[in-house]
Amino acid sequence: MPLLEPKPGALRPRGIRGPAPDRLPAHRAAGTPEPLRTELTELLGPEKVLWKVSDLVRYASDASPYRFVPQVVVIAQDIDDVSAVLSYAHGRQRDVVFRAAGTSLNGQAQGEDILVDVRRHWAGIEVLEEGRRARIRPGTTVARANAALARHGRILGPDPASAVACTLGGVVANNASGMTAGTTRNSYRTLSSLTFVLPGGTVVDTADPLADEELSRAEPDLCHGLLEIKREIEADPALVARIRAKYEIKNTTGYRLDAYLDGTTPVEILRGLMVGSEGTLGFISEVVFDTLPLDREVCSALLFFPSLPAAAAAVPLFNEAGAVAVELMDGNTLRASVSVAGVPSDWAELPRETTALLVEFRAPDRAGRDACAHRAARVLDGLDLVAPVASVTNAFTGDPKTVHGYWQARKAFVTAVGGARARGTTLITEDFAVPPSRLAEACEALLVLQAEHGFDAAVAGHAAHGNLHFMLAFDAADPADVARYGAFMEAFCRLTVERFDGSLKAEHSTGRNMAPFLELEWGPAATALMWRTKRLVDPAGVLAPRVLLDRDPRAHLRGLKTIPQVETVADPCIECGFCEPTCPSGDLTTTPRQRIVLRREMMRQQPGSPVLDGLLAAYGYDAVDTCAGDSTCKLACPVGIDTGALMKDFRHRRHSPREEAAAALAARRFAASESAARLAVAAADRVPARVGGRLLEAATGAARRAVRPDLVPRWSAQLPGAARRLPPTRRAGAAAVYYPACVNRIFGGPEGRSGPSLPEAVVAVSERAGRPVWIPGDVAGTCCATIWHSKGYEAGARVMANRIVEAAWGWTAGGLLPLVVDASSCTLGIAREVVPYLTPENRALHAELRILDSPVWAAEELLARLEVRRRVGSAVLHPTCSMRHLGDEAHLRTVAEACAEEVVVPDDAGCCAFAGDRGMLHPELTASATAREAAEVTARAFDAHLSANRMCEVGMDRATGRVYYSALLELEHATRP
Repeated sequence: MPLLEPKPGALRPRGIRGPAPDRLPAHRAAGTPEPLRTELTELLGPEKVLWKVSDLVRYASDASPYRFVPQVVVIAQDIDDVSAVLSYAHGRQRDVVFRAAGTSLNGQAQGEDILVDVRRHWAGIEVLEEGRRARIRPGTTVARANAALARHGRILGPDPASAVACTLGGVVANNASGMTAGTTRNSYRTLSSLTFVLPGGTVVDTADPLADEELSRAEPDLCHGLLEIKREIEADPALVARIRAKYEIKNTTGYRLDAYLDGTTPVEILRGLMVGSEGTLGFISEVVFDTLPLDREVCSALLFFPSLPAAAAAVPLFNEAGAVAVELMDGNTLRASVSVAGVPSDWAELPRETTALLVEFRAPDRAGRDACAHRAARVLDGLDLVAPVASVTNAFTGDPKTVHGYWQARKAFVTAVGGARARGTTLITEDFAVPPSRLAEACEALLVLQAEHGFDAAVAGHAAHGNLHFMLAFDAADPADVARYGAFMEAFCRLTVERFDGSLKAEHSTGRNMAPFLELEWGPAATALMWRTKRLVDPAGVLAPRVLLDRDPRAHLRGLKTIPQVETVADPCIECGFCEPTCPSGDLTTTPRQRIVLRREMMRQQPGSPVLDGLLAAYGYDAVDTCAGDSTCKLACPVGIDTGALMKDFRHRRHSPREEAAAALAARRFAASESAARLAVAAADRVPARVGGRLLEAATGAARRAVRPDLVPRWSAQLPGAARRLPPTRRAGAAAVYYPACVNRIFGGPEGRSGPSLPEAVVAVSERAGRPVWIPGDVAGTCCATIWHSKGYEAGARVMANRIVEAAWGWTAGGLLPLVVDASSCTLGIAREVVPYLTPENRALHAELRILDSPVWAAEELLARLEVRRRVGSAVLHPTCSMRHLGDEAHLRTVAEACAEEVVVPDDAGCCAFAGDRGMLHPELTASATAREAAEVTARAFDAHLSANRMCEVGMDRATGRVYYSALLELEHATRP
């Protein structure tokens, strides 16, 4: 047994209240049953079949209020895998659900049998015709696609609030629209073509001129049936008129019946039907969008009204004035939004009735923007606005930061309101539309209905299009509360249809919670056509049963998930998935959402449950050990949930008192450890690489087995050599104190790169700019404390945190001089992460310190005083996750732009997951985290590969086979006389 084996049972949840009514039953503890597991493994390969109980549970939740645990999860790599799964399902009478981002709000991404992940291997965009079109794979997020298109001045039509997380496959399959898409810019209207796989395995590319000919040969009955339904619809003028009228407002309820009117051939009809079909008719493997111009000039305002009806009444005025977006947020939404970074804190004091409209005009140039501002001003003159708190301005602005803040608050509607709900309650997000002219009336009716059923919902939405969202919270474990919700839903659906002839789902697609009400909205004839369409395309019922069509009148109450209380930091999570695209472990083990989902299932179980034991057995590696701890999930989460911090706390829980004491001793004696580490690296440099590498790998391997794999780093031949001695400096006349991070005191620069070391370069370039820096003589033995707190060693973190702050206080003369740090993770560590470990006295000292990341020092203090004498042609940047936390990514780019003619930040740039030494503890984590960025970087040549954190540079070296180094080394070279 390793010397420092984690404490058994340390991750077992405290205060389990189970069993919950929706707990996974004990017989599911073994995971995927036989012969399903063996048959799929033989068909696809073991790496594509996830079968452990922890795998099944983590895929069981999406952003909806439902939870269905699949029997097996398949990681499909290509169309061949998808076809093989469909063929298998046909032969075994099983069913299949496709899942990409899992941001759907109505349970579309959940299945009870075979669940197929089509996110991991399905990302990519090809920009066509200078941006006028884009070919996109279904696992690509909207934000990633728009980033590629922005360079061409183009953008996609659909713009859902979840753009950072939702993928294009889901956007098309749900006909999601968003803030500005309305009925003219959604997927149905802006799709040029798509490729899909039918349930029988036939692959159709609607752009292929021979597509209809090939489809008629492969599936003649399907082609005949589609044309027969088309003829029936067209022979009924009343039905034609009804269908056309239904799509005059936003509507995603049921199948898109106007596809039969808009398409003239079977392939054209299928192209329309696939949009909004929620994976029930086929798998969309590729889409080609017609893109739209990206109007960069904006004029926006957040306008406050005394009530929801008053705000709704103003919407038509802005529509007539040409606003591209008119977004509504009621008082509950506004108050909940204070949890979102950048939102004024005084919104918490807004009166309950207050409602705001976020109004935006867009134009291609400033003249157009000025014209928009003039029209907006005329509308403002006639409005009765209120300013209940000091931060309210009720004025239009073009300031990017202010406008971004407005949209952050609006886009965080679901997560912010969800995060503010009562603990232990389940969240429902409803989405309906009425004719825009009746929006004010609908708002009043909705408020009355909520009050009748005891709900105080939060309301927001795309008011310009008569499309509102509202959120309800109830206790899914309480039958009486479920009944209350059920009664409200019945009344709400009847109100929307019978009084307003509205859409029960405007843009979130039918899903499980509206399937029982489909006939209420469409009537029996149209609904019967939808059932016929499903049987025609999928006669065996293989794809997504009960997701869009369901004859059970209580289907919307089946599978509602309870929300057991978990650790306080994670408890507000509504499982929206916004955190997942930024998580470095998402393609290897688990994401932040999945870590919380697994924790909640543990709380549903009762002590001694075999399911609980199975989840705990996997959680150590899948959740805790392979979390990079970079906390970029906190930045992505609209309510700032820091799952990385939770995983660090779990690491701490696993430590024995003996282990904590050893870590604290190591902190107190860090000077000796630092010296020994540098000598060891230097010794390795002198041993022939082939021999030395094998010896060191064997030695560290033995130490990992003897001590603990998650504590002893694995040696790699790709690690840099030993650092040189620090250059001499003078304290007198110094403009700043320069703190070389311990990693730069131990490891040297990239192998084969001549010139100064990083400390030598920082000293030289600062001197050259007339801003000399001083390196204290006693930096050895100090550290930013990340080594300790990242592993959960609280005692060691306290020792080092207080030591570095006391030292920095003395070095900087009580904060008189700035402290410049040459590794961004260490900058973040000293600037922010040490604070929780400081004594009250040292917190006061810390507050006086000014701590600068080296790119900030260079951009703000050096560049204007330097003469650039030479530039490289191109440079690619790796902005670190610490830079994102610090907000200094732009400074890295500024420095790089001084040194290179062309500067590129990869669209897929993200956390490398090296995380100090985690890349040496778990190299598989860094390999997975960097794969997409590395593919983008290696697709072309660059003259320089720049960052500002040594171990991140090593991680990118490994991933790309290129040489990364600090931007300050390039700056020194560019300005060298």
